[in-house]
Amino acid sequence: MTAPRVLFIGGTGVISTACSHLAVERGFDVTLLNRGTSSTRPVAPGASVLTADVYDAEATRTALQGKEFDVVIDFLAFTADQVQADIDRFEGRIAQYVFISSASAYQKPPASWPVLESTPLRNPHWQYSRDKIACEHLLTAAYRERGFPVTVVRPSHTYDHTSVPLDGKWTSIERMRQGRPVLVHGDGTSLWTLTHHTDFAPAFVGLLANPRAIGDSFHITSDEALPWDQITTILAAAAGVEPQIVHVPSDAIAAADPEWGAGLLGDKAHSMVFDNSKIKRAVPGWAATVPFVEGARQIVEWHDADPARRQTDPELDATIDRLVARFG
Repeated sequence: MTAPRVLFIGGTGVISTACSHLAVERGFDVTLLNRGTSSTRPVAPGASVLTADVYDAEATRTALQGKEFDVVIDFLAFTADQVQADIDRFEGRIAQYVFISSASAYQKPPASWPVLESTPLRNPHWQYSRDKIACEHLLTAAYRERGFPVTVVRPSHTYDHTSVPLDGKWTSIERMRQGRPVLVHGDGTSLWTLTHHTDFAPAFVGLLANPRAIGDSFHITSDEALPWDQITTILAAAAGVEPQIVHVPSDAIAAADPEWGAGLLGDKAHSMVFDNSKIKRAVPGWAATVPFVEGARQIVEWHDADPARRQTDPELDATIDRLVARFG
């Protein structure tokens, strides 16, 4: 039997790297299409690489000329016009199109927990999420009206060893190591779900060339939900310190930094706990197994291995100083 031919548009990001590596290991014929500029994460051994700016229609057309795929996965489509370009490019030529949406598209604040795939999509706070919702609506219409073979996947906060899951990134870790206060939004008790990319990948790859996935949507997350205070404390422990946490209202953060605030009010300020029964039915035997205490250790070890990785943001640091001075 011929291995399914899979095109990853992207393929070197936090999520897509783990997925492309595992797809190769599972026997898929994998091709990556991207600009070829990532040096942080290696291309999956055995994968083919096409180099083009995917937002340049002519360059993409040239790169894909003469190529045929069974499954196309777009990790780099964020707006409806980008998705429409994919529909125009691949409709009638592929057996499955996988769109990477976002769990931030779910109703904010959620009316009930746990969040299900049937939870309404509505986010009045964050343009990023509204754009993903618009993409989903376009794809749903294409499936219902013409049978376009879409599968929607909604990751929540998926991370790897390179990504500190605090809004302050490594700046917050350095503050804690320096004995300075670190900011946590709200009262620190809202629950947040962090998913290691190696846990995400087996569920995701299990949806590829899977007839049960066509015309449907799935979120893929860990079953471990932690309060933000505990997430911060776990990271501090991995860094060898105890945190001095100052709680700051999310609205105050949004007033001080609107871009930061959009992600808070549109996602992180709300408890997000997910029911993963649907993905577990579609991919029997899958379960997330990496606890965040292990993920935090990996994050700190990777950053500590090279001083160049421990980058801080002076502007963000100053914003945190102002907020903790006001609310500390």
